[in-house]
Amino acid sequence: MATFLHRLGRFSFRRRRLVALLWAVVLAACAFAAVKAPTAAEDGFSMPGTESQKAFDLLDRRFPGGGSDGAEARIVFVAPEGQKVTAGANRAAVERIVADVAAGDQVKAALDPFSTPGAVSRDGRTAYSTVAYDVPNTDLTDATTEALEDTAKAGREAGLTVELGGTALVPENELGGTTELVGVAAAAVVLLITFGSLAAAGLPLLTAIVGIGVGVASIVAIGMSTTTTTLALMLGLAVGIDYALFIVSRYRTERAEGHDAEEAAARAVGTAGSAVVFAGLTVVIALAGLAVVGIPVLTKMGLAAAGTVVIAVLVAITLLPALLGFCRRAVLPRAARRAPAGGGHARRTGDDRPGAGTRWARFVIRRPLAVLVLGVLGLGLISVPALDLQLGMPGDEAKSTSTTQRRAYDALADGFGPGFNGPLTVVVDAKGSADPKAAAARAAKRLAATDGVVATTPPAFNAAGDTAVLTAVPATGPSSEETTDLVRTIRDEARGLRAETGATMLVTGTTAVNIDVSQKVTGALVPYLALVVGLAFLLLTVVFRSLLVPLKAALGFLLSVTAAFGTIVAVFQWGWLADALGVEQTGPVMSMMPIFLIGVVFGLAMDYEVFLVTRMREAYVHGERPGAAVVTGFRHSARVVGAAAVIMIAVFAGFIGMSDPMIKMMGVGLAAAVLFDAFVVRMTIVPAVLALLGDRAWWLPKWLERVLPRVDVEGEALTTGGAAVPAPATEPAPGPVRV
Repeated sequence: MATFLHRLGRFSFRRRRLVALLWAVVLAACAFAAVKAPTAAEDGFSMPGTESQKAFDLLDRRFPGGGSDGAEARIVFVAPEGQKVTAGANRAAVERIVADVAAGDQVKAALDPFSTPGAVSRDGRTAYSTVAYDVPNTDLTDATTEALEDTAKAGREAGLTVELGGTALVPENELGGTTELVGVAAAAVVLLITFGSLAAAGLPLLTAIVGIGVGVASIVAIGMSTTTTTLALMLGLAVGIDYALFIVSRYRTERAEGHDAEEAAARAVGTAGSAVVFAGLTVVIALAGLAVVGIPVLTKMGLAAAGTVVIAVLVAITLLPALLGFCRRAVLPRAARRAPAGGGHARRTGDDRPGAGTRWARFVIRRPLAVLVLGVLGLGLISVPALDLQLGMPGDEAKSTSTTQRRAYDALADGFGPGFNGPLTVVVDAKGSADPKAAAARAAKRLAATDGVVATTPPAFNAAGDTAVLTAVPATGPSSEETTDLVRTIRDEARGLRAETGATMLVTGTTAVNIDVSQKVTGALVPYLALVVGLAFLLLTVVFRSLLVPLKAALGFLLSVTAAFGTIVAVFQWGWLADALGVEQTGPVMSMMPIFLIGVVFGLAMDYEVFLVTRMREAYVHGERPGAAVVTGFRHSARVVGAAAVIMIAVFAGFIGMSDPMIKMMGVGLAAAVLFDAFVVRMTIVPAVLALLGDRAWWLPKWLERVLPRVDVEGEALTTGGAAVPAPATEPAPGPVRV
């Protein structure tokens, strides 16, 4: 692979105008497709095989045309303190507003709360109107959504509190906000400090922007949701900058060793580029592996993010060497650019003063046991909150109080009870019952008598009279443990109903679907984690030709992931630092977040492991003692790996300001995971373990040595001269470069 990438890097360097033009065409084509694509709807949480999905499928079959793909809105009216919405001018204002909405374009119906049973609270202060549209929310015109928003203004002018909810509202999550710019700005500062050159700092940013431009535009063009697109943007930006950082750094090193610009670019792609391809492959495998969980929306997220990573890798190994062909000496430090022609074809040994990485490595190998114990105990303590991890699917209650959706949610909960926002839809399949109506009546009686149910609706039958639908309102909110227990209780009651009447009772609705999603993800979390850890062990066994080094890497990955989970629980469930991070509502952790985070962190952890430990292995293979090899690896890699980690942390932290709870949690979780994995696990625990193991760290049984394939991730064949012959120099090599 290193030889192929060496040739690819040289080709891209020589044909730089062609390569740059091709990427410009691809970017323009993807952007054009994204502009022409229809607005994507937010992903639903359908899950084949679950009871809630079976109930939805049954409703589609037995109530043809009863369901609707049209958007829906809910207008919530609250009268001033001490007044009722049903009296005098308040009632007249509500009726006028509802009539105006009903007459609007694309509106199928707007229900009058005063003639709809249960639409006015018992105290008479709160009422709501449900608005049904003929088209999905993605097809609503600006005029329609503006008319809906105007109703709220009209109601407020009449003295009422009016808030809006439902799928008809424009999603809060928009791309291209200031949160992304914060991460990019921080990355630019780190790159400038690391490289000391505007050109060198600008190249990773430019290639990352091209990569996410192509990736995100492609995702938008095929109609994926805003949340999926934002997750892909977050990951693509982070890995795009990091991958380019490693290659540019290696290019500068090769230039310092005396190679001309073309050969340095080719070698950078063949060596660092090989590690980039391997790191990208691990991320792609982990993210694509999310498909085994069996949740369609999670599969989409994983594949979209994986596709963005693939594009980031392709940009790094093709466009980046082409841009290096345009920059050449401009990416080098100022001292190297000013060096006289022909001077300093190699790095001077006198210039190799110990850097911070070298000093830290020497400190660790002098006290490996103490450092190891402190590192493991520290991450262990941070992981403790993860024992209280509770998964759920927060809805409008998790949104910011500055949004009308959250205020509408709170108004309905205050007026009608917390369970009103998460009603349960109960489907009674009485096709196998001798008396369907009696079976449905029996089901309604059981529901009404169930603890935790505060209200039920009468059974509504289909045209054939063999299937009925009821609604049960819980006493508790959609995300509470009590509501989850209630769903389990009703499903247990279904067995008794079947024994008595022969009818089948199924529970569905948004709340039940969210509960099923959480339970399915919880069940898949440990198997997926085992799969990822096993994959890490196998891949690193092939790369490092050792058993203990991969074992150490896999265990370190587990430490960083559990510490990240502990951080998420402490912030989003317990409320620690909630105000500082803009978390207004604590509650269960988003169901799909932990398993998605495992997939992403796995790839990033292997990324840092490969870039850091390959240099150590290379030094050990060439005869250095284990402790000295650790120091050598740090001297060559620690600064760049540290800069890459800081950049990733900055990019991920930049998304903490997003309003979407999933994105906010991912930002906190990924930033914490990279912090723990890069600086505690890879740069502290790993060298300590290697120092303690000594020569045993690199032990491999002879029989396994014979059967394992050889993978030249670090491009050793190139550095030893076995795979590439340097091209004739076309310009003087620069002076000494410190990277």
